Amino acid sequence: MLPEEVNPLLIRKYNQPVPRYTSYPTVPVWHEQLDAAEWQQAFRQRFDEQNHTSGISLYIHLPFCESLCTYCGCNKKITTNHKVEDEYLEVIEKEWKRYRKLMKQTPVIREIHLGGGTPTFFAPRNLQRLIRGILKDSIVHPSHEFSIEGHPNNTTEAHLKALYELGFRRISYGVQDNDPDVQRVINRIQPFENVLKATEMARAIGFTSVNFDLIYGLPLQTIESIERTIAQTITLRPDRIAFYSYAHVPWTSKAQRLFDESHLPPAELKVQLYLKGKQMLTEAGYTDIGMDHFALPTDELYKCWERGKLHRNFMGYTTQQTGLLLGLGVSSISDIGTAYAQNEKTLHNYYEDINSGGLAIKKGYMLSEEDASFRKYILDIACRGSTTFKEKDLVLLEQYSFPKLKALAADELVEWDLEGIRLTPQGRQFIRNVASAFDLYIQRQAASEKPMFSKAI
Repeated sequence: MLPEEVNPLLIRKYNQPVPRYTSYPTVPVWHEQLDAAEWQQAFRQRFDEQNHTSGISLYIHLPFCESLCTYCGCNKKITTNHKVEDEYLEVIEKEWKRYRKLMKQTPVIREIHLGGGTPTFFAPRNLQRLIRGILKDSIVHPSHEFSIEGHPNNTTEAHLKALYELGFRRISYGVQDNDPDVQRVINRIQPFENVLKATEMARAIGFTSVNFDLIYGLPLQTIESIERTIAQTITLRPDRIAFYSYAHVPWTSKAQRLFDESHLPPAELKVQLYLKGKQMLTEAGYTDIGMDHFALPTDELYKCWERGKLHRNFMGYTTQQTGLLLGLGVSSISDIGTAYAQNEKTLHNYYEDINSGGLAIKKGYMLSEEDASFRKYILDIACRGSTTFKEKDLVLLEQYSFPKLKALAADELVEWDLEGIRLTPQGRQFIRNVASAFDLYIQRQAASEKPMFSKAI
């Protein structure tokens, strides 16, 4: 039996290209050139507003990997030369100092996330160097949350102890799939024993939240193989699970061209993989908090969801709401609430910009009043399942959003009136689709334009 609220027919109907809404407006509509002075002024102002009220968040991108996982669409650099660590850290340190000069106050650090790439590519001593360099002239918020993405194959006890000493309590392991045939075709060989060891080490050292990233829709996956992966995952009881849809975009991720496309599950099977995984996770006590994320009732992410206090940004769902996320490192994205900025995507350009004395901003977006209003609607739906409309937005809502809401209501996914909207229990499975009703850029997009996003399933 599938969970009562999941209607497979609706899953198939709404399996359309829609954003994941880690930002609004979404990245494809950002401007290729962002005025540096305008961005710095916006950053200064937002920092002054947020620092001593909620603190700030830091996302630090560590792009290196020793081997290429062919499914991966992340910004990464493949190398086995660990001498690259020192040069990269030197440039990150310069970038942080540039931003420190824009801060009139001592920064209050509430959240740090190390993403990649493979952050555990870096030696423990270098991770300590990085974090200590940032924290030495900062204040650590008493309710801070520090987290890192780790590879089960190379995350060592030394890594975990070094991070624990720095205040890290959450780790996310990129598991993806436990089936040997699937692992072989995506070039990510990691025996389940390695996942078990890495999980047990983290908990023994004192990490209080362990997340697994799993992917459905990978080459050679079957219902039987996904059942085995989910069953093995459940035995380890990770506190959180991100169950992502594989997005096959070989025109942007060249490594995906190495796949035999006949090995990819057809659309109907991919839907079944998702439904089977969701069924097993919910039966095992996990709650679907929305947009691919599951959590146990004991985890802080679930508790925040239950209290209506979740937030969403480029790191996905988070328990922290700082109002300012600063991205450091190649391709990193900053979100200061009133504007977005993304760093250069190549190491060469990133190094060149920072070493020449400036920032490395490649593209970005300054939000209008209209953007800010509709961003709030989307965030409310994604994080709390409901939102209240502002009277000043009713003309736009009537023109663009209400026709979509009528269709969603006909399928019993939402309940709405001129005051606001609420997801139904069934509608919680279609957050991306409901949120897209408030995406004015999509609504205004000509029907003939090519979709820019992966499908919901």
